[in-house]
Amino acid sequence: MSIDTGIKEQAGRVYLILGALFIASLVTCNLIFQKFFAWNPFGWYNFEISVGIIPYPITFLVTDIISEIYGKKLANRVVVSGLFASMFTVLIIVVGSYAPATEWSPVDDQTFDSVFGFTFIAVGSSMIAYLIAQFIDVQLFHFWKRLTKGRHLWLRNNASTFTSQFMDTFIVLILLCSFGIIEWDYFGKLLINGFLFKVIVALLDTPLAYLIIYFLRRKFKLLEPGDEVKI
Repeated sequence: MSIDTGIKEQAGRVYLILGALFIASLVTCNLIFQKFFAWNPFGWYNFEISVGIIPYPITFLVTDIISEIYGKKLANRVVVSGLFASMFTVLIIVVGSYAPATEWSPVDDQTFDSVFGFTFIAVGSSMIAYLIAQFIDVQLFHFWKRLTKGRHLWLRNNASTFTSQFMDTFIVLILLCSFGIIEWDYFGKLLINGFLFKVIVALLDTPLAYLIIYFLRRKFKLLEPGDEVKI
């Protein structure tokens, strides 16, 4: 579908904002993962999960929006960009850990290493799980999009996200337990808690996805269900 220059420029700016949100959420996940918290939203089930899981569902929401509006190629481009951003973050942290703290530094070397010491392993594990899960998410999203001829957004949004989120949670926990960062005794609980949390968030963000995609389709004059912006 051909679009005028003005719409193409607007679409490029929106894509940049979505990509920035995706990368910021992904990098934050890997930096804050060591803190765990309890959450009991229903009064009968207590979630015990890492705070790193809070921004992570945003990455899947963003890739679904980009997949719907811009297509598979640009969705995969954001996924790869997130990988490089995470690797660069690890490099900066490693350099920072070798820089000796001054006597008056509010954060001393021991505190810095305690907070960021496992970042390399965490990012490595997360990136393996992340690449597999995100590419599964994008592939399944477009599989369902072709099958439904661009209709039933709720189906492809949730079907792709549920599968990819489970794979992500399973793989990253396997790797973190294998490296001794998390004890194997917690594997089952964290797998169930992490996956259920992501499923709940995915269900809750479906109306938000509909709203954003509806707004963007009107803004970019995408009239048919399968239309995508080419930038």
